[in-house]
Amino acid sequence: MHPDDTTHNPFDAERLLGVLGEEGVAYVLIGGYAAQLHGAGRPTVDIDVTPARDHENLTRLTAALQRLNARIRTPDEPEGLPFATSAAALRGLKMLNHVTKFGELDLAFAPAGTNGYESLSANATPHTIGTLVVRVASLDDVIRSKETANRAKDLDALPELHHLADRQRATKFVI
Repeated sequence: MHPDDTTHNPFDAERLLGVLGEEGVAYVLIGGYAAQLHGAGRPTVDIDVTPARDHENLTRLTAALQRLNARIRTPDEPEGLPFATSAAALRGLKMLNHVTKFGELDLAFAPAGTNGYESLSANATPHTIGTLVVRVASLDDVIRSKETANRAKDLDALPELHHLADRQRATKFVI
């Protein structure tokens, strides 16, 4: 097996997010993994992030993608398709799905129901993953995005997420 083979490397959120952190990428963790950090039990095998869109951050993101040996994920190519990118090329995208040496990484520049990084960052909270501290979208933002996306897998996750949000709200008022 080639050391850069992405199809045989297990999902490792801490190492994947660690590379983003080492490169100084500003992002908010969203999606299923964010939901897990808020207490959801639904498993996920990918990381979804919303990066800041400024040129400097996209340049750092490009460096991180190179370090991760990121390849474009497609249903027909499980190992992914090779690609080269730049900050300028990333700027105009809405979504980009990758396989990396540490698992799948999806970049959602404007997730459904949000205005992107700035709106998500305003309500994001720090969470610990191993030795990392990452900014995670609020549970309300995760719910709104899943409701707006209206995909079957998102709709299936919503009852649990609403229950978690109700519990969080109830504990905020208990003194």
